[in-house]
Amino acid sequence: MSNISEVVQQAAEILEQNGVLQPRNEAKSLLCLAIERDKTFLIAHFEYELTADEARTFGQFVERRAKREPFQHIAEKQEFYGLDFVVSKDVLIPRPETELIVENAIEILSILDRPQFCEVGIGSGCIAVSILHNVENSTAIGLDVSEKALSVAKRNAENIGVSARMHLEVSDVFNVLTDEKFDLIVSNPPYIAEKDLDTLQKEVRDFDPHIALTDGKDGLSIIKEIVDKSPEHLFSKGYLLMEIGIDQSYEVLKMFAGNIWQDVSFINDLQGIPRMVKARIY
Repeated sequence: MSNISEVVQQAAEILEQNGVLQPRNEAKSLLCLAIERDKTFLIAHFEYELTADEARTFGQFVERRAKREPFQHIAEKQEFYGLDFVVSKDVLIPRPETELIVENAIEILSILDRPQFCEVGIGSGCIAVSILHNVENSTAIGLDVSEKALSVAKRNAENIGVSARMHLEVSDVFNVLTDEKFDLIVSNPPYIAEKDLDTLQKEVRDFDPHIALTDGKDGLSIIKEIVDKSPEHLFSKGYLLMEIGIDQSYEVLKMFAGNIWQDVSFINDLQGIPRMVKARIY
């Protein structure tokens, strides 16, 4: 059998040949997953020899990653806002910039007595579940066109202990709702233009669900539908928080023209790029 030092080197070479960034770090992460140990163990026991089962599992993981399958799919989890979420091929992998929605939602809802919010396109549930976890008197409705995504969101809500305060429904945007109103609507909609899909990393283009990436058009149609229909489902002074693409702020701002919206602003990510729109109705 090969030891840790040898298998990490071999795996890193395979990953590098297949275009995986930071191949040595990726190899170490895959090995930790395969042998169920942390990176401290790898450093302290670099001569540890893998068992036959460990070597077989590690080889399978490396093969999958070399095909550019995301590490998160192999691990079946992703950390987001300090919580561990189950992920699968049926949902977007949670990304750090999306935490902006959670941070601002907590700020808005924490001052209310019994806040109610809705998430459009709930996916893994990372946004809604994180908000519910941090605002303990809040309740939520999560909407998604994908039943498989709703199943993942349900599992995450149960794992994190907020399922009693979250109701899930199959819905194309707001279609399932009637007269329900909320203090806040949140969304990370599919905002990538179809023509730009080929420019994405293979990990995203080939493994994230396309229905969660693009509207099949210019990337703006679902954003506009959410902006247009949100006022019907917001209490007076209610908020909309929505993630947008890196070059969409100008077009999105035009969608808020009219008398019903106030305090429309954009919040930048860590790179200074407007990635979230925040707006309030009268």
